[in-house]
Amino acid sequence: MNPLTRATAAAAGALVAALGLLTATPASAASRPAFPGGWLHLTVSQGETLAPGSRSALLLCDPPRGTAHAREACAQLAAAGGDIDRIPPKDVFCTMLYAPVTAHASGSWHGHRVEYTHTFSNGCAMSAQTGSVFALDA
Repeated sequence: MNPLTRATAAAAGALVAALGLLTATPASAASRPAFPGGWLHLTVSQGETLAPGSRSALLLCDPPRGTAHAREACAQLAAAGGDIDRIPPKDVFCTMLYAPVTAHASGSWHGHRVEYTHTFSNGCAMSAQTGSVFALDA
């Protein structure tokens, strides 16, 4: 084989290897979650339905960040296996005032899809039932 043919063959081999790496990269990147551990997009809306202009935040739990109470919220979610309904209710007294709030969470907890929507009679009742998860204010 002459030197020009050898150089061409080597260049062609390198090109094929590079193309193989390029086509393999998206498949491996797609298999990794964007946020490892747990993450939830949280929305709290005044009223009985979700409305435009509602408060929202992205809660990330590995490490905890995204809301002022992320550390507490992530610990409560971890204890409940990511199931908001399994968070133990707080022992508090809430007023009987009807000022409904709707809480919505959508995301993933260690590879399991999370979807949650519930309307509470007021913010105190929401906090009592969901702990720090929907505490979006500082």
